[in-house]
Amino acid sequence: MFGTGGIGANSVPTNIWDIIYWADLLVIVILFIAKRLHFDKRPVGTKRAFTAFSFALMLFALNFWAADIIKPQMIMRKAQSDKTYVVRYLGLGPWLLTDGYYTHVANEQRANAKLQTFQQVQNYIKKNRYLAPNVSFDQSKSLTKRNVIVIHLESFQQFIINLKITGSDGQQREVTPFLNSIYNSTETYSFENFYSQIGQGKTSDAETMLETSTFGLSSGSFLNTYGPTQTFQAMPAILSQTQGYSSAVFHGNRGSFYNRIGTYKSMGYQNFFDQSFFDSNKNTRANTYGIKDKLLFRDSVPYLEQLQQPFYVKYLTVSNHLPYTIGKEDEDPNFQTVNTGNKSVDNYFLTAHYLDQSIKQFYDYLKESGLYDKSVIVLYGDHFGVSNENSPDLAKVFNNNPTASLNFTEDDYDSFDWTQLQKTPFMINIPGNKEGKKISTFTGEIDVMPTLEHLLGIDTSNYVQFGQDMFASGRQNWVALRNGGFISPDITLPSLNSKTIYDTRTGLPIAELTEEQKKTVEETKAKVTELLKMSDELNNQNLLQFYTPQGFKPVDSADYNYSFASTLKRLAEQQKSLGAGSTSLWSQRGDKTSLPLYTTDIPEVKNGEDVPIYTPKQ
Repeated sequence: MFGTGGIGANSVPTNIWDIIYWADLLVIVILFIAKRLHFDKRPVGTKRAFTAFSFALMLFALNFWAADIIKPQMIMRKAQSDKTYVVRYLGLGPWLLTDGYYTHVANEQRANAKLQTFQQVQNYIKKNRYLAPNVSFDQSKSLTKRNVIVIHLESFQQFIINLKITGSDGQQREVTPFLNSIYNSTETYSFENFYSQIGQGKTSDAETMLETSTFGLSSGSFLNTYGPTQTFQAMPAILSQTQGYSSAVFHGNRGSFYNRIGTYKSMGYQNFFDQSFFDSNKNTRANTYGIKDKLLFRDSVPYLEQLQQPFYVKYLTVSNHLPYTIGKEDEDPNFQTVNTGNKSVDNYFLTAHYLDQSIKQFYDYLKESGLYDKSVIVLYGDHFGVSNENSPDLAKVFNNNPTASLNFTEDDYDSFDWTQLQKTPFMINIPGNKEGKKISTFTGEIDVMPTLEHLLGIDTSNYVQFGQDMFASGRQNWVALRNGGFISPDITLPSLNSKTIYDTRTGLPIAELTEEQKKTVEETKAKVTELLKMSDELNNQNLLQFYTPQGFKPVDSADYNYSFASTLKRLAEQQKSLGAGSTSLWSQRGDKTSLPLYTTDIPEVKNGEDVPIYTPKQ
């Protein structure tokens, strides 16, 4: 795989054995040279040519249809998330067509880039920024130089928090008891009205917002379309340059997915541990989207302990992802899911429970290793899990359930309910803090980056970021949706062109707006439109190429190499060169691994099937 031990072009990962796919062409060329094959110069009749063409077109259509069943939205979404899928399921030709089209669109956008446009964006940022944090503890002293661990809760929605469901045995059980304990802890700032603001890019949009405080694109994935060639002033680079943080991403999928290999380099991530760093050869170790979460967290330890502290790391979990399936060996015998008759809904709670157990095991390790008290742990859901068409079946779980935070039925499900299903958890867990609480401020993913920077004592006034500190007084009281709608404490507009406007408190349509409400709606719509326009212009035209903040060094992606051998060599050399000055956990433990501190209560570990690819030498 390119960038992870294989060879190939940046956009399509390849392997040395891929030459087999071209062997037939080589044979044909040799046969022509040897004059064993000849061109048939006889003309082909129109009828015969049309028949052959029609048959070929039919085969292509059947292949396209089958591919779309296996991988829905192949061209519209998959082509913009992982080009490998298009090559695998449709062939090299369709990939060349789709990639050529998206490349053309991207180049057209960037051809119009002007310094004047950037200055307009910059003026907009200065006018709409709120910087004053309003936190009850001295964050500059308590959080500066702490490790930052971001845990990406795949497809995890807010309604799961504190929810109890009734299993087939009639017993009620919490779906995520451990995450509930974090959410309700006085060590945690938990945001009750935190909304996903993703578009077609889904997970990649969430990453874009958290790492850059800019929105994803109006269509497609920003990471895949622009990531490797984009000028970023992203979280890992800022933390590295201002406070000396090392950085890494842990992900159980291929590095090519959403073009993460190239994008993370442009963002300034020093390390990217993708699927090639973990043993995925056994079918029992991975699901559709990569290494199982329990194994991802556990097998990341030999790499995590090599990082210099403070570090900024991100874990991208995958087990709680469509089609929401886990093996029987991974199911908790003490947990039973609901029976709505809809497999996607029923299994969603199984995989969410598995994710909860995975995080508990990781937390136990952090506490045993001593990393817990040195860290700030951020947990967030990236986007909805239960799709719009399956949401009415979800209503069966909420009906007459006192623990449900949402309440709608199969019959009255509407666009307001779908908007509320965009709520995802957001928690800032600060070990040792006793001032934690639940916060009702309306916030979204775009606000995460400046919030964390301020908590870590970083001045963001010179950076171009569209989010606002979640703790700031005077911040806006609405959340922009990628479709142009918005949500405020009083009014919900599900999309820019929605004909129905809702009362956020009651969830009921507003039959007739008052003059004041009309004014509020129009003003907020205009603000949302301008916000999205400014972000789109910045990203589509790569406007940060015109601006380098004082004290910031532009990131050069050529400085980073994520291959397996290069990464291990670099980390080992770093330990050696720093000597007694090394701040890694490995060094602090006297050059001994902390992996034995991790629980063995994982099926593959119990069975002796799991041995990490890499264990540092003792």
